[in-house]
Amino acid sequence: MTKFFIAIFWLISFISGVVLATPAEEVELKQLNKIEQELELQRDWAKYRWGKAQTDCYQNYWVNYCLRSARAEYRKEVDPISEQERALHEVQRKLRKSIKDQEDQKRAAERASPEKAAERADNQREFEEKQKASATRAADLERRRKDAPKRAQENKAGTQLD
Repeated sequence: MTKFFIAIFWLISFISGVVLATPAEEVELKQLNKIEQELELQRDWAKYRWGKAQTDCYQNYWVNYCLRSARAEYRKEVDPISEQERALHEVQRKLRKSIKDQEDQKRAAERASPEKAAERADNQREFEEKQKASATRAADLERRRKDAPKRAQENKAGTQLD
């Protein structure tokens, strides 16, 4: 089983040197995530067996010797898994970096396109128009507030009853 994973890692590390299209890289990243889950499952089972061995060791007279032996067995199981995980994580980092770089390039190309430049100019013009309209409304409101006592006085003078 471990030889299978090692072969996959060598193949993936060889392929990762070549620039791939983003969809292919995303599929490859999903496959690597599945492999990572399998490695985590193997590690969990090794931890389970080690915990069981520890529990069994406390039933024996030679506890320390038994614990050392159980720990050595655990290390024999976990060390290859750790090596595979390190190789897997390195390939995943390279793929994620490649995907991110491609997305950044795509976004930069979109920003540089004439359509986006025209859209930004339109947005800027609309924003400035809205700012001017808002300033006009604020000035009109302020003028009304200043004229309010005068208008109130005129209204009182014009509506007096005999």
